[in-house]
Amino acid sequence: MPEDHPTMRAVRYDAFGARPYVTQVPLPRPRPDGVVVRVEATGVCRSDWHAWQGHDDDITELPHVPGHEFAGVVHEVGADVRTVAVGDRVVVPFVCGCGTCEVCRAAASQVCPHQWQPGFSGPGSFAELVAVPWADHNVVHLPDEIGADVAASLGCRFATAYRGVVDVARVVDGEHVAVLGCGGVGLAAVMVAASRGAHVVAVDVSPEALDLARGVGAEQTVQVDVATDPGMEEAVARVRELVPGGVDVGVDALGSVATARAATSVLRVRGRHLQLGLMPPAVIGDRASVPMHTVVARELQVLGSHGMAPADYPRMLADVVDGRLTPEQFLGRTITLAEAPAALVAMSGPTTPGVTIVRP
Repeated sequence: MPEDHPTMRAVRYDAFGARPYVTQVPLPRPRPDGVVVRVEATGVCRSDWHAWQGHDDDITELPHVPGHEFAGVVHEVGADVRTVAVGDRVVVPFVCGCGTCEVCRAAASQVCPHQWQPGFSGPGSFAELVAVPWADHNVVHLPDEIGADVAASLGCRFATAYRGVVDVARVVDGEHVAVLGCGGVGLAAVMVAASRGAHVVAVDVSPEALDLARGVGAEQTVQVDVATDPGMEEAVARVRELVPGGVDVGVDALGSVATARAATSVLRVRGRHLQLGLMPPAVIGDRASVPMHTVVARELQVLGSHGMAPADYPRMLADVVDGRLTPEQFLGRTITLAEAPAALVAMSGPTTPGVTIVRP
C-alpha cells in the first residue's frame, strides 16, 4: 500500500471456508463517537468459526477480519468521546449497542436493534488494532486486578453464560442445573451456577472437559456424546437417574438439535430451558430444535442469552476480583497472531478444553 496508508497485521479470509491468513490491512480510525483499541489479547471462539463457515449473515463484506472477544489499551479516541481516554485498559462486549434507542436505554443493549459486533458487522480483533463505535456506551474499564488474557476470555462465552445463569434463568441456591456441552460457554455456566449454590450436573463427551467441570463446581458428570440422538437419549436417562423428577434448569451450551432437545427433556415440570449454544439457521435448517409439545405439556420456559450489556459488566468483574468466579481456570494455550489461522481451522474438528488466547 502507499506510504500515506499505514497498515497493521491482521488475520483475514477472502471467502467463507477459505483458509485464513495473516496479512497487512489498513489501520482503523475511530469514528467521532468511537475509539481504537490496541489488542492485548483476543479469544478464539466457536462463534468465529461459525462466521468463517458462512453461518452468520451479519458478515456482508469480504475479505473479512474475524475476532470478537478482546481486551486491550485505548490507542485513539474520537472527537465526541467523553468517558474514555488514550491509555485506558478496557474490555468491550461482543455486542455494541447504539446507546440511544429504547432498548439500550432499558439497559438491554445486548439485543440493541442497531447493534454492531466486532468480527461480524465489521473488522474484528484478530488484529493489532480494532475500532469500536459508541465508545461512551460500550467500553468497559478494567480493574487493575484483571489481566488482559482473563478479560478477553470474558467477552463472549463467559459473559453470555453469566447473564444467562444469573439474570435470565435466575438460578438460585439449592436448585439443580444440568449443563449439556462443556466447551467454553458450558464450563462458564457450570462455574457461575455453582457460585450461586446450585447442584450442577455436567454432560460432555470429553473426559478432560468433565475433569475441568468438576474442578469448577460440577457435583456430578455424565460422559456421553450428547450431540447425537443415541447420546442424547442416554444423557437424559442418566441425568434423570441422578436427579429424579428432573432438574430446575437445563442448559444447552453446545448448540445442536440433539442437545437442545436433551436440555428440555431433563427438566422437571415447569422447569427452565436456557439456550446458550449458538444454532444458526444454516446449521439447523428447518428442524425443530426444542420439542414444543413437551414445552406445552410441562409448562416449561424457553430462555435465551445473547451476551451482556456493558452496564452489567461491573457485577461480573467484581465477582472475578473477589474470587467468587475464577475464569483464569479456563485459560488454555497462548498463541501468536501467526498461529491464529490454524487455531480457527482446527475448530472444524475436536478441540481441547480451555480458551485459546491470541496475543497480537
